[in-house]
Amino acid sequence: MPTVLRIGKFRFHFYSDERGESPHIHVAVAQTECKFWLTPVAFAGSKGLRPADVRRAERLVRAHAEFLREKFREWHNR
Repeated sequence: MPTVLRIGKFRFHFYSDERGESPHIHVAVAQTECKFWLTPVAFAGSKGLRPADVRRAERLVRAHAEFLREKFREWHNR
């Protein structure tokens, strides 16, 4: 599971076994996580992440969306 970006307590990563899914990013904070679709950027779900952290993660995903899409394409060879 490659980490492609770290900002403060937020770690942005992919899982290697999700090749069939649309471009997306997982954002982890400690032992919690949420997921965002990248095209267009949209919240996909959360596993224990506080709502305030989800909102902050979404702002970060939006700010770095092009970089994250590029990394998704590189990792998944698309």
